[in-house]
Amino acid sequence: MPLLEVRDLTVELQTQRGPARAVRDVSFTLERGATLGLVGESGCGKTITAMALMGLLPENARVTGSIRLEGRELVGLPERQLCDIRGDRIGMVFQEPMTALNPVHTVGRQVAEPLRLHRGLTGAAARKQVIALLDRVGIPDAARRIDAYPHQFSGGQRQRITIAMALACGPDLLIADEPTTALDVTIQKQILDLIRGLVAERGMAMILISHDLGVVAQNVARMMVMYGGAVVESGPTTAVFANRMHPYTLGLFGARPRLGAPRGGRLTTIAGTVPELVDLPPGCPFAGRCRLTIPECHTTVPPPFQVGPDQRARCIRLDTVAAEKAAVLA
Repeated sequence: MPLLEVRDLTVELQTQRGPARAVRDVSFTLERGATLGLVGESGCGKTITAMALMGLLPENARVTGSIRLEGRELVGLPERQLCDIRGDRIGMVFQEPMTALNPVHTVGRQVAEPLRLHRGLTGAAARKQVIALLDRVGIPDAARRIDAYPHQFSGGQRQRITIAMALACGPDLLIADEPTTALDVTIQKQILDLIRGLVAERGMAMILISHDLGVVAQNVARMMVMYGGAVVESGPTTAVFANRMHPYTLGLFGARPRLGAPRGGRLTTIAGTVPELVDLPPGCPFAGRCRLTIPECHTTVPPPFQVGPDQRARCIRLDTVAAEKAAVLA
């Protein structure tokens, strides 16, 4: 039985302009110890997907489909039972540690909270465990700094503290949502190395959300490219990097800065802008921005086509993409 099985997950949010499908028919399976990356522009549905897994969506959200954790259905589960799972079986490292941490409580108290709620640890036992966690994630002089407040730590140290909180109870699944946002390159590498090492050490499954294709390439075995709330391409990370097929995936890779490019040259961009969720076409979400758009793209929801071993892409113009790629190689 897989650790996590998501089938046809759809999240509809109520907006001032009407209902918006922020996540559309997302399906994937995650085994114990497996790693999965979610990639795409801001607003493509990555974080909403993660929040749906955690049961942390806004009250006006309507969720359909299925989320099963070792066979247990999470969609529709009462809040009290979701609280038993959050922080225990599923941990999450949030995008911005300064908003994830409470400024009026010490970091020791905050890291101890999941231990108190899920393990019943209090007093000296909880304090000992928290010091061990802070030390494990690289907080110097953890025994002394356990009583400090979030503002007394650097950005990188605050991110390490949120990682300690997420790992406190040894979850089966770790969700890392842009865990290196606003950190400098050196600290980014340290944080990613830490997460990768802890995941391997504890045998956890991991979902890593990132805009950075390099981060995804180095840290996950499988990836899903999302646009407009839908998964447009998925497969083993090495396969998607080597044989990207969906026009949106090609656009993301084409927009990357390149070493050796002429100085002062303009970066390649994807035409147009990301539409509002309420304005997405009923067919392919990328229709209109894609240079291969034909009238059918606006009305036809493309099924996932097999484009390689265990690799799929949702596009009705894949024959054209393949022909163009072949012509370049000829």
